[in-house]
Parts: sequence; C-alpha cells; structure tokens
Amino acid sequence: MKRNFIHKKTFAIAFACIGLLASCSSDDNGDNPTVDPVEPTAGRWITVAAAKMGDNPGDGNGGTLIYSVTSEDAKDPSVSIDAFNNGLIVPSNRTARLQSSEDGSTMFNISYAGDTGGNYTKYNVEGGQNFTKIGTEVSIAPYVGTAPRWIKLFDGDKTGSAVYVSTEHQFDDNGTPDDATDDTYSRTEATMGVVTLDLENSSIKNFEESSIPLTPEEEALGYYISRIDMPTLNAAKDKLYIGARISKVDPATAESDSDFEILGSKTIVLDYPSLTNPTVITSTVGHGNTNGYRSINSFLYNGSVYQANQSDPEGSHILKIDANNEYDNTYDFNLDTALGVEGAYILAWRPAANGKAIVAYRHNGSAEGVAGLQGFFALVDLNAKTAVKIDAIPYDPDFYLFQYQGFVVDGDEIYVTQAPVGENGNIYVINTVTGEVTKGAELVNTTGSHFIGAF
Repeated sequence: MKRNFIHKKTFAIAFACIGLLASCSSDDNGDNPTVDPVEPTAGRWITVAAAKMGDNPGDGNGGTLIYSVTSEDAKDPSVSIDAFNNGLIVPSNRTARLQSSEDGSTMFNISYAGDTGGNYTKYNVEGGQNFTKIGTEVSIAPYVGTAPRWIKLFDGDKTGSAVYVSTEHQFDDNGTPDDATDDTYSRTEATMGVVTLDLENSSIKNFEESSIPLTPEEEALGYYISRIDMPTLNAAKDKLYIGARISKVDPATAESDSDFEILGSKTIVLDYPSLTNPTVITSTVGHGNTNGYRSINSFLYNGSVYQANQSDPEGSHILKIDANNEYDNTYDFNLDTALGVEGAYILAWRPAANGKAIVAYRHNGSAEGVAGLQGFFALVDLNAKTAVKIDAIPYDPDFYLFQYQGFVVDGDEIYVTQAPVGENGNIYVINTVTGEVTKGAELVNTTGSHFIGAF
C-alpha cells in the first residue's frame, strides 16, 4: 500500500554531508580511478521542488512549491509525495531560483520578478511542508534588479552571488548632430554588476560594476556579452568565474544578427572578494555560451573548475579551467562524441566528489513534447571523459528538463526527479560508482505542471 507522506517528521540531523563538491580539496582523488566509496549521510532531508503551470503546460509560471522527506523515504517507492497539494509555496512571481545547504537542512530562495522580486529568504527544513523562515529578509533588487540571476558559492554555505549585464550600442558621429543616419556603429558597451550576499547574516557583502569588453577585433564585428550567470569560486578562493553568452549585431546596421560564426566559449574572471579587475578568457575547445540557464553550470573538482557550455555547433562540451585561471585546451570532452548523438545540449548537471556526474541533456533526436524537447539523464566521468545514457530511468516525449535546477549529491549517490509534464513520476537515486539506479518515492503531479529537481 502506498503511503501519503504529508505529516511532519522530526529527528536529529546527523552530520554535514561530506560527499558534496564544496568539501573536496585540490588533492581529492585526482585522476586515480580507484576511489573509496563515500557513504551517504544518515537522515538527510531531500526537498522536492515542483513548478506549477501558468498559462501553458510546462511554463512553470504558476508558482513553485517545495516538500521535504528523509533520504530513506525518498528511496522508498511506497512513499507518495504530493507537493502540489501539500507543499509550501515559495515566494516568487515565476519559477523560484532555489538553493540548498550542503547537508540539505536549509533552503535559500531569492524571489524572481514581481513585487517581491530580489528578496532573499532562508528556511529551516523540518519535513513535509514545514519550512521555518529564519533570519531576516534582505533585498538585492537595488543592486541587480527584481529578476536576479543568482547562485550559492561553494564556500560552506556562507556566500551567494547575483549578477546582471546591461548593454548599449555605441556609434561614431560622422555626420551632423541632426543627421543620425550618418552615425557608424563602433561597438557595444556591456556593463556588468556583481553583488555578493552574506547568507548567514542576510546582508550585502560587496557590489561592483565593471565594463566587460571583448577584443577590438570581435567588437568591430559586432560581438558583445549579452547575458551572464553562474558565478563560481575557484579553489584558491581568490577569483570568481562568471559564465557569458555572446550575441552579435550587424555592424552595418546595428540590427541583431542571428546568423553568425560562434566564438570560442568565454568566461569572465574577477578578483575575489573585491569583484574588481575583470578579464575575459576564451576556450579553443568549446564554442558557444557558458552562462547556463537555471541550474549551476560550473563546479570545482580536484583543484579545477569544470564548466558546461550550451549552443555549441559541435554539441555541448564540459570545459576545464585550471588553477592558473585559464582554460585547459588539452581537455576535450565532447558530449556528442561520448554519447553517440548529435546536437547534445547540457540543460543541467552536477558532479559528486569522485568526479562522476549526472547530466540532464537533450539532443537533435529528442522528441518534441508538450513543453519542448524531450530530456534524458547520463552518467558522466570527468576523468575518463565518458558518458552513458541512464536507461533505467523511464523517458517520455513530455519529460521536460529545460527548467531543471536541483540535484542532491549525498556521498556517491545523486538524487534526481523524473516525471513527464502533467504526469506522475518518481525520485531516482544513482550510485555514481556502480551505476546502480534505485527507483524511489512517487511524485504526484497535476495538470500542465512539472518537477524542477531535488535539493
């Protein structure tokens, strides 16, 4: 008989999860394929995030709800989780941008858009729909607007960072002041704002604005940085990497150009914690964007940062930035090659401390579902540069992962959610060492809605 899990369950949280990336040091495992298994944390909370339909199936614009169970119940297929009817509504005008603490005991949220847009809140996780707000709220809207792109840095749950970029086309005045038609496009000025947030004390730590130019040759052709996201702290904790999307105008008309040569993937590098001295580094291996979408797009592992790219003409790559704060262009990990598909597009991903990762992706062969292209999960090895589709998880044309945000890493295990838009599904737990997949608790869905991950 299936159990409906809608009551509060209390117990002592054991100890902080030692398996998360945030705790791995620069000498963790290295390229040694023989890694001692890391045991899961006893009694860890698993929080499921559910995105309700707004106007269209799968848009997630009807609000976000969260519901938590123990790791034991998350693995139990007799448990039924009905977050849409029994979960806590997280303040956000659209799909909330959620983060969790390393041990799963705390949830962090910054509201996205609307009257509360930019407001930071955090909650103690207490089981079921019971999340107790702790600390004070603080707004980052004065710094980065009401629809901020933010992420939690992996520094022991101490700091969050949010970013924005504004752009302005610039012209050389070759005519009279009244004859604007003679103005010649020269470049696009991209101004970046970065704020860091004290997650423990709910206060602003620092804010800086900077110009982020490309090379003169790239700018003369109309290229500019149009979107940024996913700040990541390096191993030395003295640089912040920020992913970037590159756009282009036709320099003859200053009109948007959508048919252009894709540049090498780029990342902005800032001094940390000052948030000053920006530089831009470029990959010669991957092409396309590095800003990701709603899930963390780059992670620290073994002293380097591994970063996914999107919209690469050769399919998504996982790129490597070494301790010298430059791309390692000898590291070539292409998902098309590894998976035997064309047009692989990494939607979200998360590695464990052993260098094995779960990747959510689509490709050119994905079916067109009610909300977009069908998604899949793969098990990836960062050291061996291999990837294998996880066939033990069921797939459906309406299994939509574009808005996916959360993976739980607990030791060598990674938890994911699977449910087609508007249909029931399950939690699945992947052992990254053995590849074994455990079917867990049922996820109860509602019309046009979907699940955006586990935290």
